[in-house]
Amino acid sequence: MEKQANVSRIGLEFADEMKKQSQRERFISLAPFGILLLLIVVFSIIAQGFFSLTNLRNLLNQVAIPLVMSEGLTFIFLMGSTDLSAEGLGGFVGSILSLMILNSKTSLDMGFLAIVIAFLSAVCVSLISGFIHIKGKLPTFMVSYGVSSIMSGFAVLSYKGEPAMIRDPFFTTMYMGSFLGIPYLTWIAIVVFAIAYVLQFHTRFGSYVMAIGDNESAAANIGIDVDKTKFKVFLWLGCCIGIVGFMGAVRLGRGEIGIGSNLVFPSITAVAVGGTSLSGGKGGVINTLVGALIVTVINNALVLLGVSPYIQQAVQGIIIIASVAASIQHGKNLIVK
Repeated sequence: MEKQANVSRIGLEFADEMKKQSQRERFISLAPFGILLLLIVVFSIIAQGFFSLTNLRNLLNQVAIPLVMSEGLTFIFLMGSTDLSAEGLGGFVGSILSLMILNSKTSLDMGFLAIVIAFLSAVCVSLISGFIHIKGKLPTFMVSYGVSSIMSGFAVLSYKGEPAMIRDPFFTTMYMGSFLGIPYLTWIAIVVFAIAYVLQFHTRFGSYVMAIGDNESAAANIGIDVDKTKFKVFLWLGCCIGIVGFMGAVRLGRGEIGIGSNLVFPSITAVAVGGTSLSGGKGGVINTLVGALIVTVINNALVLLGVSPYIQQAVQGIIIIASVAASIQHGKNLIVK
């Protein structure tokens, strides 16, 4: 009888602990939404013009590129990996794109075909990066850093130190134009988010990525083709980087390595701040949307408040450290794959 009583007590304690853990998980998952709401309320009070139509349009413009990049990185982090190739590869895509359309440097004018070629180059390089990681059993962190450095060099070589100014009217329209009051670049980001949402929540691919991030060995044991799923993740990342390279060229009006500068870590911050675990298996594209909005709202408000750009960088660094620390606490163990 006493033994049965002890077993029952242990069972009740375990159930109670699981309930508390579930409540903590729910609170953590909802926290980014509360933080975003709080920031909007606070900045609307202390930052003059924060809620003006002009600034709201600026916010939509500012969040577009980081959101696309973050949605690409989300699946990388969901499977417990990381990737730093966007800086060099994004700059390369924008650089070769600007040289293949109507520009100030070459006589080429390939029109839409140039966009397709530049986009496919990002996809191919990302797949090669994924192949090296998967078949070579090398950490994605180091592989992607190497790929970024290589593509940065190729980007500078392509325009030989003098960026090509884009003269194609389509790019001007994409930058200046809007539909229903929302900038075209933001519409691109919305479409990318919608695709990412479908991929995560309405395909087997999304379920497989979550399973791999949660426990790669267990995922393989239940029949998931881990390598094939990882290739698909790098395919998706390459698509997002290709789009980001195009959007960066549209925004800058020229092709240069600077298109990818200051892109990777803000995007990683958006993923982490949104609540996606850097150890994999938790979070997702909705969290990333919220995270991207949080980072953009903070940066936008700091500009309105007249805060020095150097202070803004410091704030961004603090956010990165805090979000990574929170992610580690959330996931308990962080394994870099």
